[in-house]
Amino acid sequence: MEIALSSRFKKSFRKLHSRIQKKAVEKSAIFKNDPFNFKLDTHKLHGEKKEEWAFSVDYSYRIVLVFLKDGNVVFTDIGTHDIYK
Repeated sequence: MEIALSSRFKKSFRKLHSRIQKKAVEKSAIFKNDPFNFKLDTHKLHGEKKEEWAFSVDYSYRIVLVFLKDGNVVFTDIGTHDIYK
Protein backbone atom coordinates (compact mmCIF):
# COMPACT_ATOMS: atom_id res chain seq x y z
CA MET A 1 0.00 0.00 0.00
CA GLU A 2 1.27 3.44 -0.95
CA ILE A 3 0.35 6.40 1.25
CA ALA A 4 0.19 9.82 -0.41
CA LEU A 5 0.02 13.04 1.59
CA SER A 6 -2.22 15.91 0.54
CA SER A 7 -0.94 19.48 0.76
CA ARG A 8 -3.46 20.14 3.54
CA PHE A 9 -2.12 17.18 5.53
CA LYS A 10 1.47 18.38 5.10
CA LYS A 11 0.59 21.91 6.24
CA SER A 12 -1.37 20.66 9.27
CA PHE A 13 1.39 18.20 10.17
CA ARG A 14 4.07 20.92 10.18
CA LYS A 15 2.01 22.94 12.68
CA LEU A 16 1.83 20.09 15.22
CA HIS A 17 4.06 19.76 18.27
CA SER A 18 7.00 17.43 17.61
CA ARG A 19 5.63 14.95 20.19
CA ILE A 20 2.39 14.60 18.19
CA GLN A 21 4.34 14.40 14.92
CA LYS A 22 6.34 11.48 16.33
CA LYS A 23 3.16 9.68 17.44
CA ALA A 24 1.61 10.26 14.00
CA VAL A 25 4.61 8.70 12.27
CA GLU A 26 4.45 5.69 14.62
CA LYS A 27 0.70 5.20 14.07
CA SER A 28 1.13 5.63 10.30
CA ALA A 29 3.59 2.72 10.32
CA ILE A 30 1.01 0.56 12.13
CA PHE A 31 -1.64 1.71 9.63
CA LYS A 32 0.53 0.77 6.64
CA ASN A 33 0.89 -2.80 7.95
CA ASP A 34 -2.71 -3.19 9.18
CA PRO A 35 -5.17 -0.34 8.47
CA PHE A 36 -7.73 -1.77 10.89
CA ASN A 37 -5.41 -2.58 13.80
CA PHE A 38 -7.33 -2.17 17.07
CA LYS A 39 -4.73 0.38 18.31
CA LEU A 40 -5.83 2.80 15.58
CA ASP A 41 -9.61 2.81 16.03
CA THR A 42 -10.03 3.23 12.27
CA HIS A 43 -13.57 4.39 11.52
CA LYS A 44 -15.67 5.69 8.65
CA LEU A 45 -16.84 9.29 8.83
CA HIS A 46 -20.39 10.49 8.24
CA GLY A 47 -22.19 13.41 6.67
CA GLU A 48 -20.24 15.55 4.22
CA LYS A 49 -17.14 13.44 4.86
CA LYS A 50 -18.87 10.10 4.24
CA GLU A 51 -16.21 9.08 1.68
CA GLU A 52 -13.44 9.53 4.24
CA TRP A 53 -12.07 7.50 7.13
CA ALA A 54 -10.03 8.43 10.20
CA PHE A 55 -7.79 6.79 12.73
CA SER A 56 -6.49 7.87 16.13
CA VAL A 57 -3.01 9.23 16.71
CA ASP A 58 -3.82 9.70 20.40
CA TYR A 59 -6.89 10.65 22.44
CA SER A 60 -7.22 14.09 20.78
CA TYR A 61 -5.59 13.80 17.35
CA ARG A 62 -6.82 12.00 14.23
CA ILE A 63 -5.56 11.39 10.71
CA VAL A 64 -8.26 11.67 8.05
CA LEU A 65 -7.79 9.61 4.90
CA VAL A 66 -9.35 8.28 1.73
CA PHE A 67 -8.98 4.70 0.49
CA LEU A 68 -8.42 4.75 -3.28
CA LYS A 69 -9.77 2.09 -5.63
CA ASP A 70 -6.25 0.93 -6.49
CA GLY A 71 -5.62 -0.05 -2.87
CA ASN A 72 -3.57 3.01 -2.03
CA VAL A 73 -4.42 5.72 0.49
CA VAL A 74 -4.29 9.52 0.70
CA PHE A 75 -3.92 11.17 4.09
CA THR A 76 -6.03 14.32 3.72
CA ASP A 77 -5.69 16.00 7.12
CA ILE A 78 -4.43 15.64 10.68
CA GLY A 79 -5.59 17.40 13.83
CA THR A 80 -8.08 17.41 16.69
CA HIS A 81 -11.80 16.76 16.22
CA ASP A 82 -12.03 20.27 14.72
CA ILE A 83 -10.83 18.82 11.41
CA TYR A 84 -14.20 17.10 11.05
CA LYS A 85 -15.94 20.45 10.70
